[in-house]
Amino acid sequence: MDITDTSDSAIVDVVSEYDYSTQNEKYNQKFIKWRKDPDNQYAFNFRSNLKESVFIDGKGFENKSSAAEETKVVSNIMNVAGIAMLIWIVVDNILGKLIVSVFSLLGFDIHASFFSTAMQGGRVEIVTALVAITSAKIWIPSVFIRKRLKMPLRLEYMSTLNSASEMLGALFMSMAVSAVTSLPNIYTNRTRQVYYFFKSINTDVSVWSQEQFVVYTLFDILIVSILTEMLFRGALFTALRQFGDIFAIIITSSMAGLLVQDFRELPAAVMISAVAAVGMLRSGTLMTAIFVQMIYKMYNLSLILLEASSSDPLKLQRNAFILIVFVIGAAGVILLYLLKSKKKPRHLVKYYSQINLRERLFLALRSFPVPAVACICLLAALIKLVF
Repeated sequence: MDITDTSDSAIVDVVSEYDYSTQNEKYNQKFIKWRKDPDNQYAFNFRSNLKESVFIDGKGFENKSSAAEETKVVSNIMNVAGIAMLIWIVVDNILGKLIVSVFSLLGFDIHASFFSTAMQGGRVEIVTALVAITSAKIWIPSVFIRKRLKMPLRLEYMSTLNSASEMLGALFMSMAVSAVTSLPNIYTNRTRQVYYFFKSINTDVSVWSQEQFVVYTLFDILIVSILTEMLFRGALFTALRQFGDIFAIIITSSMAGLLVQDFRELPAAVMISAVAAVGMLRSGTLMTAIFVQMIYKMYNLSLILLEASSSDPLKLQRNAFILIVFVIGAAGVILLYLLKSKKKPRHLVKYYSQINLRERLFLALRSFPVPAVACICLLAALIKLVF
């Protein structure tokens, strides 16, 4: 073998071969700089000359393997993802409940069960606890991921609007997906529980007359949407993009679905997360993903308000509302497609290597501690389904 031959066809450089055409130049340069850091164990920056060999004692001459390096980096990133998911679960199911129990023992009017997401007690106490626990379970994993991946802020969050039409298309798609996922009408969520709690306090007073409910609603729609997308579409998503946008979308959407820990909410969480991810990539800004989450939450709240009464006329109004939202969403997507200019449409980055997408997903699934965390999420979902 001629180990001095350095022709271009023999050089493998995964960083330079990546497709950077989908985002803006500033983002791309930050991405390249982060990936080329030789001390970054979460960056896939393999570069080798296929015509060169390295002598290893006891093994002889061997070529460097991009597949081995890719396997190592995927495992490293998924280790961070798995620990972040575990932090979410611990805060949501254990730490939060323990804090509520302590406050209950101290005489505060609030109580919670480890086998249910529902809380009992006073209005102020419940809303305060929900806001604190929800903020902590999202914010703490976000900080952990940021500290581990050491990603620049301008790279962590996409911030340049490359296509307004793609943003609008994602918003219309979120309306259609929200309507479709609500058709079975069998899921429950924390917003629904809070609504019925406030409604039961005084049947003669509207929930909107109770400021605690208004505060929680605004928090859920605005703040939770922002925090959630900063977690799932931030540093972790960018790190996963090294192996293709489809891979990053599947992993982060699966995480979002598992972390709701409810079989009835899982399909909607996965689909909305996927729409948010695709919308962000095509439009170029994280704001698209945030707006998608906000639309989904506002749709759910509207549906809950319509479902609050069991009368037949309101049931008809609810069904008509679902149909109208779906028609507007689908019509908007179709119209934007028909009006799309003739220039080359924006695409998602495709990645090809010695490890195909299915093998890469299997590798991610079995990376410690992801399997254990996934089992915990599914067990928690089963408990909620039974109790």
